[in-house]
Amino acid sequence: MDLSNPGTLTNLEAAFGGESMANRKYLFFAEVAKQLGNGDLARLFRDTANQETEHAFAHFRLLHPELVVSDPAALSEEQKGAILARCLELAIEGETYEYTTMYPEFAAQARADRDGTAAAEFHEQEAESRDHAAIFRRAARNFGFLEPIEQHHAERYGVALNALQGKGTAGEAATPVAGKWICKVCSMIYDPAVGDPDSGIAAGTPFEAIPDSWVCPICGTRKANFIPYREPELLAA
Repeated sequence: MDLSNPGTLTNLEAAFGGESMANRKYLFFAEVAKQLGNGDLARLFRDTANQETEHAFAHFRLLHPELVVSDPAALSEEQKGAILARCLELAIEGETYEYTTMYPEFAAQARADRDGTAAAEFHEQEAESRDHAAIFRRAARNFGFLEPIEQHHAERYGVALNALQGKGTAGEAATPVAGKWICKVCSMIYDPAVGDPDSGIAAGTPFEAIPDSWVCPICGTRKANFIPYREPELLAA
């Protein structure tokens, strides 16, 4: 396949994105069906999600033939390392784009839409405008919270890549970052300098002072599932 053709490349990327999104969407539907007691429908959604995964994998193999492994036993350790390094490079690239470009732009747009929507609709439907503003505020807040998460992911991948190249062992700093705590479920990082104002946690609030009833603003897990944040670090071999 000629990936130098921009149309083919764009279509393959779009197809991969569509199949990947369908997989996560159907898994969400399966969870909803399970919660509502419909096991048969939950299984149908899960089975279909698995099929969408296979479709996505097929597209990704065409996008990145350098990652296709037909006979692992025939590969040298150097070749294996090169493939794994490429996986990490792509992961770092994606996470870096998310925290440097995608989420900052999304957050800015959400803030702008909130203001414009509120100004336009308060004249007609005050209640609806209030709801819209709240939704956009939440979106802007969540995008802001996701930026440091993606940076954390990128840094972890970078450490893993260096470890793979024999420069040390992947690990974490011995001392936690002062004041910061990380969610074990979704990696949301609580920063006391920012707080969580939408949840009533003012900037400057130490994690220890947050009520036990507080939940992660990203995944909704309880406060007990946070641990002191330690930066990814390359340890001496």
